[in-house]
Amino acid sequence: MKRVIAAAAEKDITPVTPQFLYGYPYVERWSEGVHDRLMSTALYLKGAEALRGSPVAADEILFIANDIIYLEKALVAEARRRISGDTGIPGSSIMITATHTHSAPIPGEYACTGHDPVIPLADPEYRELLVRQIAAAGTEAVRSAEPASLGFGVTRAEGIGTNRRDPAGPRDPEVPVIVVRDRRQRPLACMLVCSMHPTVLHEDSRLISGDFPAFTRQYLRDHLFCAQIPVVYHTGTAGNQSPRYVTRSNTFDEAQRLGRVLGEAVARSTEAMEFNDDWVVAVTGDTLDLPRRSFPDPQEARKRRDAAKARLAMLRESAASPQQVRTAETDWFGAEETLTFSELAQRGGLERFYASCLPAEVQVVRTGPLVFAALPGELFVEYGLELKRRRPGTFTITLANGDVQGYIVTQEAADNGGYEASNAIFHWSAGPQLLERTVTLVDTLPAESAGQ
Repeated sequence: MKRVIAAAAEKDITPVTPQFLYGYPYVERWSEGVHDRLMSTALYLKGAEALRGSPVAADEILFIANDIIYLEKALVAEARRRISGDTGIPGSSIMITATHTHSAPIPGEYACTGHDPVIPLADPEYRELLVRQIAAAGTEAVRSAEPASLGFGVTRAEGIGTNRRDPAGPRDPEVPVIVVRDRRQRPLACMLVCSMHPTVLHEDSRLISGDFPAFTRQYLRDHLFCAQIPVVYHTGTAGNQSPRYVTRSNTFDEAQRLGRVLGEAVARSTEAMEFNDDWVVAVTGDTLDLPRRSFPDPQEARKRRDAAKARLAMLRESAASPQQVRTAETDWFGAEETLTFSELAQRGGLERFYASCLPAEVQVVRTGPLVFAALPGELFVEYGLELKRRRPGTFTITLANGDVQGYIVTQEAADNGGYEASNAIFHWSAGPQLLERTVTLVDTLPAESAGQ
């Protein structure tokens, strides 16, 4: 009987020249140094038994997570093409994600910041470095595969953030964890998914960094595994999640503190972890079109922008909390972005951005008892929670296999307005459509163990 084989690898994606750090508008934010290296981290898993008679053809998955804010669909396609050409693994069995750090280079073009005079075009040389290193990490992981055992756990990471608009609102502190061991029971790799924006560091920071996920990675290496193994970090449904209400400052010390809190939670999940080598790995996927958002005419969009700007000024002059001011500031950003969308839509300029990210890809992966659903864009946490309610043991990975030029929000968020809804080019009903397609795909997956 076949047994699980696995391997992991990582490659440095830190730029070699100063780069514009993308994520905060209206700030000329060029890197002045490197605090911690940006990494492309890959984990390859091949299941214990061929999926005979299953509608799911693939029994292998290559996860590749990257310390970058997002990845364009075309970039993902190119990296997949190179890895497939070098290893034979099909592109449909490769998942490429972004951690969403806001302290890394701009990797492509975003419609929403077209109005911002300080944001430059992406550096084509850095883009090539990014593709090359993603492909190198993935290729090395596939080629290095060896007999392995897998352990699975789910932990709760409290204290790293809350709902961004309402600290008492929906959130998801659950963190799924995979640990991989070699045949001598030495740690080979770790993978986790955390539903929190990695935005401890703000626009005043000019140093390249992976933000708090980088510190989680290092904590696990130093204190749990006592080895510099690859740690694959994916971002879950964090579209409306933020550390804003739990951070004491926007500093590297605070990023390290939150990274340690998450690392300690992951470590707890391993205390009773059992390892086996007979787990099933199964991958399937599909694509779908998404409904487009309707935009107000530019004149109405300007009125909304002016109102958001006036509200921000009022709060700045009052006794409002820093968190209230920050929320109002991002709402102003969103109003500016809706104005940009309105002007682009009026002259047909949005079409190329829709073309760049459609059709949207849905990819689902069973790894033993856990199922991962990879979706593009920044999804609100409600979608991840609803997927888990309907299909327990299923966790959503976002910013996967391309982007959707921003957020996938809920109907409530669209009705209420605010930054995230203003920053979306797709209608809120895209979320339920992605959810339904995901549920359908999850239902095609086989049982978790080769013995079942």
